[in-house]
Amino acid sequence: MGFTRAELEAARDRVVPDLIGHDPPRLVFVGINPGLWTAATQTHFAHPSNRFYPALHRAGITSRELDRVEGLDEADRRELTDRGIAITNVVARTTARASELTTAELRSGAVELVARLERWRPEVVAIAGVGVYRTAFRRPQAKLGPQPEPLAGARNFVVPNPSGLNAHETVDSLAAWYREAAVAAGIVPPEDVTDR
Repeated sequence: MGFTRAELEAARDRVVPDLIGHDPPRLVFVGINPGLWTAATQTHFAHPSNRFYPALHRAGITSRELDRVEGLDEADRRELTDRGIAITNVVARTTARASELTTAELRSGAVELVARLERWRPEVVAIAGVGVYRTAFRRPQAKLGPQPEPLAGARNFVVPNPSGLNAHETVDSLAAWYREAAVAAGIVPPEDVTDR
């Protein structure tokens, strides 16, 4: 599946609903905001160059690599929610690039995110992107990995952003970071964890 530039631009106005099951999630992955491809497919992290779903599979979090390019189907969504995984964003507004977001939007989005997490009560939150975490939560010295302070009562991890634009990371390195958060949430057994 492909989209014309006009189809992608039309997706700017679409809302991408949070992916969450009926039970409280064990692990919530938090993206920055929906991209145009994500909004067009209504699937988080859907862009063909995004490594989120390949990294989840490599980490042992999913039983197979979910094909997100055309949008997840109901079985794919259940694969995630049945394992206790939810997906949301710091900011709901769809943009072509995260750099289009303002600091004020990120900080307002952080407040809204915390309110959602307080309702959901997950065990672990994994925010994908150290830069967005530093700005949105006013933590300029934050580094990747577990954070010293919880977020809405949950263990708080900052993991690398899986965007294809993040050239410093590979599917394998992303998988190691995501697996660490999944172990903390009890989704992946500790013996499955390997060194980064």
